[in-house]
Amino acid sequence: MRRIKMEDVARKVGVSAMTVSRALKHDGVVSAATRRRILQVVEELGYVPDQIAGSLSSQRSGFVAVLAPSLNNPPLAESVHALAESLEEVGLQILIGYTNYETKREERLLTELLQRRPEAIVVVSDGHSPRSRRLMREAGIPVVQIWDRPARPIDNVVGFSNEDVGSNIVRFLAERGYRRLAYLGETNDEGTRGARRRLGFVREVERLNLGPVRVHDQAPPPITMLQARAALPRMLQRWPDIDAIVCVSDPCAFGVLSEAQAMGVGVPSQLAIVGFGDFEISRCCSPPLTTVAIDSGRIGHETGQLLKDMLGRSPVAMSKRVSRRVAIDAILTPRGTTRS
Repeated sequence: MRRIKMEDVARKVGVSAMTVSRALKHDGVVSAATRRRILQVVEELGYVPDQIAGSLSSQRSGFVAVLAPSLNNPPLAESVHALAESLEEVGLQILIGYTNYETKREERLLTELLQRRPEAIVVVSDGHSPRSRRLMREAGIPVVQIWDRPARPIDNVVGFSNEDVGSNIVRFLAERGYRRLAYLGETNDEGTRGARRRLGFVREVERLNLGPVRVHDQAPPPITMLQARAALPRMLQRWPDIDAIVCVSDPCAFGVLSEAQAMGVGVPSQLAIVGFGDFEISRCCSPPLTTVAIDSGRIGHETGQLLKDMLGRSPVAMSKRVSRRVAIDAILTPRGTTRS
């Protein structure tokens, strides 16, 4: 976890640290060939210039970088709110970077945020490019992935298995007699939590021999209610016999429910609907949505406590730097859109 320094770049290129500094500043003293070689090594090593080196003797910037794929997701916002409150107790603030589920944007944000020397990075686990993973691993600071339990974690984890969530929903429906299941998800979602829920759905349908796998991907993440409404007629035209739809999120499920009611499709008498996230809308619609509830606030508080321990700002600060895994429950919550 040692931070890559300018001296490491200089050593590999065979020049002085001053030459590296001038190359990064596009100083005309450095030849074009040398600058190209330096920039190549910077990319290979994942070096990020430290903009505050020498200006803060404590090397503590006082903020934690948070990278989020969406800014209009209430459960995720609740996690960030809880994290901010937890860190504020010890004088730490958060700086949010919005990735919009785009790996290239995440790379740019990481590079820019690391130049400001955050004390830690919190990132929603939604698939990260090799460069992003390298930047986080070599930053020399704690990294926490939240809202999932990745198979190859970068460092620390606070979350649950989205793949297991998908499998558990299928088993729940099968136990209630549903046999012709379909999944409504998102396009261009490689590496996302929604894609992992879809993977769990597909694997469990195959394991239980519930017939052909029915998956309809409607729109890029995050899918909207209107996009989900538009998907239902297409799904029913393609698979007129389906008796249950598993949706990537509660807003998606609400869109399907609204269109089903407009089409005169009985829910749950003709069609069961299951969402994810336990959004407020899932509890307020009629009938209320069967969904998977996550304690969003606990994710934020657990992440904050973990960081306070690691950064030495807690009475129980860790004496040895070790990665930790904090498990969060994902609770399937039956409501009115499925048979009891």
